[in-house]
Amino acid sequence: FQVRPRNPGGLGALPVPAAMASPAVSPDSSSHEALSSVNSAPACSPTSDSENLSPDELELLAKLEEQNRLLEADSKSMRSMNGSRRNSGSSLVSSSSASSNLSHLEEDTWILWGRIVNEWDEWRKKKEKLLKELIRKGIPHHFRAIVWQLLCSATDMPVKNQYSELLKMSSPCEKLIRRDIARTYPEHEFFKGQDSLGQEVLFNVMKAYSLVDREVGYCQGSAFIVGLLLMQMPEEEAFCVFVRLMQEYRLRELFKPSMAELGLCIYQFEYMLQEQLPELNIHFRSQSFLTSMYASSWFLTLFLTTFPLPVATRVFDIFMYEGLEIVFRVGMALLQFNQAELIQLDMEGMSQYFQKVIPHQFDSCPDKLILRAFQVKYNPKKMKR
Repeated sequence: FQVRPRNPGGLGALPVPAAMASPAVSPDSSSHEALSSVNSAPACSPTSDSENLSPDELELLAKLEEQNRLLEADSKSMRSMNGSRRNSGSSLVSSSSASSNLSHLEEDTWILWGRIVNEWDEWRKKKEKLLKELIRKGIPHHFRAIVWQLLCSATDMPVKNQYSELLKMSSPCEKLIRRDIARTYPEHEFFKGQDSLGQEVLFNVMKAYSLVDREVGYCQGSAFIVGLLLMQMPEEEAFCVFVRLMQEYRLRELFKPSMAELGLCIYQFEYMLQEQLPELNIHFRSQSFLTSMYASSWFLTLFLTTFPLPVATRVFDIFMYEGLEIVFRVGMALLQFNQAELIQLDMEGMSQYFQKVIPHQFDSCPDKLILRAFQVKYNPKKMKR
């Protein structure tokens, strides 16, 4: 993965500015570093229900742990080999050995996830705890397209048959969509250039959705979600998944013109902040640093405009299975992790810190972020109340 600094369009006004950019990632990358960052769980493995798993299931988890350790070691040895010409012979030997072990474990992972996909109904009904653990560790890149579709039940949607007809129609949102398309993942190779395939299929999906849901039409920020889907799957499948996300995952309420649901999420997040980090909450208030100034994009783009794609995609994996709760958890984890530094800064300093420091704190180990997120206290009943 090639990580580049994002170019946010500002933190203040709602909705989230369309100028916010995201780092670049190659959708078809197969490097060891890519695998390490997307499907890694070094010594920091998030677990919650492990004690309820069977011995066979625990063995599967242990095998994944071993794979992740080798992935991490292999990527480090490759970096070491590339960074120094001394002892190149021994580096090559150790790298070759690690790669050999890696290939066996990669094969095991392929077999495991292939079994999950082929026996999906059984896994959802009888092995839910194990499936949750595996998703929190990261869905392997090449399985994301089908697993995301299965998670949101988007594999056989009637609306898919309408897609080609929708593209023949005109939408009142077309000019607005065209204007924003170039601002969505502008550094990503797939979306670069006005005539790029990425921009064209992104326009198609956004236009089709604006026709099936005229109340929402098109809202800035949603294109980042669709863009991520298009990095994984063809446009018809991406359209179906996006429709399902809007219908079943609170996203449609977030993107309605009134944005009342976004206001509710901000209100709920402020409650958590006040309850769990009272000192930081007081500091934010003293600096007139509103929650909406930093958290709006978290909810509207699911961290896709905050983190580099390898990290954001790990959060998205969990969102596909557990919903918006992960946004609250990750957001609170970030504040807990950075409380001491933030309290020392004024409003301008905090704005800069949220833009430049926070996005790259977990680049080398996304699992640390996931682990911290699931240590956050979150009471669904209290949040609903």
